[in-house]
Amino acid sequence: MSQIVTRFAPSPTGYLHIGGARTALFSWAYARKLGGKMLLRIEDTDRERSTDAAVDAIKDGLSWLGLQWDGDAISQFARAHRHAEVAAELVAKGLAYKCYCSPEELTQMREEARAAGRAPRYNGHWRDRDATEAPDGVAPVIRIKAPQSGEIIVNDHVQGKVVFKTENLDDFIILRSDGTPTYMHAVVVDDHDMGVTHIIRGDDHLTNAARQIVIYNAMGWTVPEMAHIPLIHGPDGAKLSKRHGALGVDAYRHMGYLPEALRNYLARLGWSHDDDEIFSTDQMIEWFSLDALNKGAARFDFVKARKHQRDLYPRGRPQISVQGDGQYSGRSRTHG
Repeated sequence: MSQIVTRFAPSPTGYLHIGGARTALFSWAYARKLGGKMLLRIEDTDRERSTDAAVDAIKDGLSWLGLQWDGDAISQFARAHRHAEVAAELVAKGLAYKCYCSPEELTQMREEARAAGRAPRYNGHWRDRDATEAPDGVAPVIRIKAPQSGEIIVNDHVQGKVVFKTENLDDFIILRSDGTPTYMHAVVVDDHDMGVTHIIRGDDHLTNAARQIVIYNAMGWTVPEMAHIPLIHGPDGAKLSKRHGALGVDAYRHMGYLPEALRNYLARLGWSHDDDEIFSTDQMIEWFSLDALNKGAARFDFVKARKHQRDLYPRGRPQISVQGDGQYSGRSRTHG
């Protein structure tokens, strides 16, 4: 096998949240175990919400956790020309096409589909039309020609064999009318060009995998191996959110957590090695495997997180300044 390459691909629209940090940790550990690389790609195509401050916060959070990426961080936005180039190549091959439907026409399609008891999807109106029928003055989108029969199978390291019926896929957009790529398209092109061999991400992306495989197959590219990990939940079993006190990595730093303690606790959220609770970073790298990732959702518990730090530093440990609801005072103190 070629060199293992993983990637962490956050959107710079806010802080590095705890779920993203865990994804980065697993991607980093797997690459380090097998002598590979973990790359950092900043998915900054949302220009209205992406900020330089968020990019800096992500990099700082990863560095503080000791999760150093390989090479320079890559801006997805800076690669827009490459995304457009691949979309044009698919059109030239007859595997994608220009669609000139107006928003009003798309709305009507959805309403008619609902009325007929079908899923409200694009109906392929421009899939086989001749370019001479294109209306004047309308900037088209580019849609991929999704398979109209058969199955797409994702053999996932966590979820197992997942089968998607292609009849449930529509000809989704890969390039918008302004020439910018959709997330679905940009991710595939970037992962291919970066040589990514293994994708580790949240299971909320599992349905995206089927659509992305459509693009991989159309381009004749090798599909990376995938591991879709369950999202982190709060102590009550609901998806971790602000009401649980979900914070950015920087907040845990200010609370007084040490990076090795937080790494240790995050590793136990969705991965296990026998009954080991406390282990060194070197041990985690040695023991880590994708097949040991848990299919069930892990629960973030502040009490257990603080206990991990106490167990790692029974003497002279930092004092963690945190309230029971997960909020923090903004100060951290150390003693001993």
